[in-house]
Amino acid sequence: MKEVSFLNPEFFWLFLVLPAAVLWQIWKRKQQGATLKISSVKGFKAQKSLLAKLKPFLFVLRLLALSSLIIAMARPRKVDISSQTKSTKGIDIVMAIDVSGSMLAKDLKPNRMEALKKVAENFVEGRPNDRIGIVVYASEAYTKTPVTSDKAIIQEAIQSIKYDNVLQDGTGIGMGLTTAVNRLKDSKAKSKVIILLTDGVNNAGFIEPETASQIAKEYGIKVYTIGIGTNGNAMFPYAYAPNGGFLFRMMPVEIDVNLLQTIARNTGGKYFRASSNSKLESIYKEINKLETTEIQELKFYDYDEKYRLFVWIAGILVLLEFGLRNTIYRSFI
Repeated sequence: MKEVSFLNPEFFWLFLVLPAAVLWQIWKRKQQGATLKISSVKGFKAQKSLLAKLKPFLFVLRLLALSSLIIAMARPRKVDISSQTKSTKGIDIVMAIDVSGSMLAKDLKPNRMEALKKVAENFVEGRPNDRIGIVVYASEAYTKTPVTSDKAIIQEAIQSIKYDNVLQDGTGIGMGLTTAVNRLKDSKAKSKVIILLTDGVNNAGFIEPETASQIAKEYGIKVYTIGIGTNGNAMFPYAYAPNGGFLFRMMPVEIDVNLLQTIARNTGGKYFRASSNSKLESIYKEINKLETTEIQELKFYDYDEKYRLFVWIAGILVLLEFGLRNTIYRSFI
């Protein structure tokens, strides 16, 4: 968007000269008149011609010309500012998300999986300059979205996350972490991060979580671990209902806190516990602050100079005033 600015706005102080010029003109006109005392002026009364009435217009032309010159000296111009941001320290992030049946537990509203999806979408929106990928896992794991800078694809992938029969039920933390590492091991980014979220205990998969964390460490990948679930008991799905939905009952919440702490500590990350929707949201905000991306903003200024127009206006007004004063009004006092 173009905006009007002035390179030398201090010249606007010269407008204070205009009132002084008006006072000078009034005083000068009085000095040019002579005083003559007579008994009656009836014989001298006459209607002024139109030209005589318009003669003060010459002085107005001078004032307008001077005003145009002042504006021209202030250098008016339109500025079109465009900006471009460039990431100078990119971060590649993979979110490894547990999609086992226990993620349907209702201790977070409406359930753990839906609460996570909402927070994850907001997290992605807050990382416009980073590449992000999505890995989902239960007893097995697969890449839902490879690391990409296309945020629309990432958002669509997050929205489509759900519990289904594609993966065998269970919690294979080692499988999810290893798959995430595979997405980052060849990355050329300055920083590589995995956000590993689970709500249970490792009970599936053929790769131990400790082994996966050592692999992550060798590739310089930092792992933030999140245990999602309330303290105590929660409503868990345990069977299918006749209508195709789930039947729920109260069951104890079990999260392998020691394992998640070990993974985070070994890779230079941090462990978090999300026991509520607000806590889960605050965790992703904290990770967002911990992993900052250096951004270089480049601004481009396109100037369109407008002072020439006012110079032309001043010149035309001066010529008009000079021509009228030396032609039509030459015989006028």
